[in-house]
Amino acid sequence: MLTQIARTYGLQMKFDEAHEILDEVEPQLSDEFYLAKIRYLLERGRTFRSSKQIEKSRPLFLEAYEIGLKHKEDDYTIDAAHMLGIIEPYKEAQDWNELAMKLAEKTKDEKARRWLGPLYNNTAWNYHDNKEYDKALKVFEKNVEWHTNRKSVEQLIIAKWSVARTLRSLNKIDKAIEMQNSIMKETKEKGLAEDGYVYEELGELYLLKENKEESKKCFALAYDLLSKDIWLAANEKERLERMKALSE
Repeated sequence: MLTQIARTYGLQMKFDEAHEILDEVEPQLSDEFYLAKIRYLLERGRTFRSSKQIEKSRPLFLEAYEIGLKHKEDDYTIDAAHMLGIIEPYKEAQDWNELAMKLAEKTKDEKARRWLGPLYNNTAWNYHDNKEYDKALKVFEKNVEWHTNRKSVEQLIIAKWSVARTLRSLNKIDKAIEMQNSIMKETKEKGLAEDGYVYEELGELYLLKENKEESKKCFALAYDLLSKDIWLAANEKERLERMKALSE
């Protein structure tokens, strides 16, 4: 329970508070209670990673992976591999992602299989960041299929957004605009909150189409929504400043 409370502090970017709680947990750990130890390692690692102390997080994720593998705890083993896929450089990250996907695809633990969605997403973004857009698109489309079959709601919207974003990278601008507008319509029909990332992307797309009026309008809506995001405000200041500038 304490490790999960620490996680909530980490998500709020209250890293000192998260570490204080994990400091309470550490002396209580033993090899006998290996699940508690795995949870501790994962949350300590996540706290270091979120506070940009990647080197401190790596050995914690590795130890969590090894303990999970030893005790056949697929859910936590995949979680640890997935975190290593986030922090490592491109090639090593893809190796961890592929390993985690294989574990998730063959496990009989339904809870562990839920990792496939995040793993498809992370793998595809790694391809995208490495400018391997065709590969990224294929995996993003696989992610859409995964969430469609599971009847996801918000995660399916995100998966579709990622496909549309990759279409922009492939210079398929009209198709990307059509898909983002479709996502916006679906969001409203399902009663979901407005998505600032959809407006931001439409702003970028209309800018490429030299439709400055629509672009300006979309960037204004994007800035209004996304400037309230604590993580984005702390980590993507230039991105927010760009939205604001293009909305004026």
